[in-house]
Amino acid sequence: MLLALLVVVALVVVTAVIGVVWRARTGAVRRVDGGSTDLVALGLDAPPGERVSLVQLSTTMCAACRPTARLLQDVARTVPGAVHVEILLDEHPHIADRFAVLQTPTTLLLDAGGVVRARLAGAPRRADLEAAVADIVKESNVRAH
Repeated sequence: MLLALLVVVALVVVTAVIGVVWRARTGAVRRVDGGSTDLVALGLDAPPGERVSLVQLSTTMCAACRPTARLLQDVARTVPGAVHVEILLDEHPHIADRFAVLQTPTTLLLDAGGVVRARLAGAPRRADLEAAVADIVKESNVRAH
């Protein structure tokens, strides 16, 4: 009986730790230095942003995708030269493979040259998203001068 109780307590603790780690990572910005991504070459009719592209990878059954789309559209409206592009992975499964998408929404932040600079898995936090976009815009301004 005591052994069974200890096993249950251990499982609860392990589950709680996994939940805390998962929650901390969901929506967090991961800086990446990905290769160039031509949206048209991926089969999309989407022009890149002049300074930054917020590319949202979604599915039709994703509960967090609609609020994420509203957030990304709002951020794109406030940043000159930014564009939000939403891609339904249901219609473009090759893109899920190309970017190893394990969770939706996944957001890719591309600089003006189409290079993936950051990736967010899950619903992004506004402050983190805005900071990442500002960094990419600032980097593109430095390269332009």
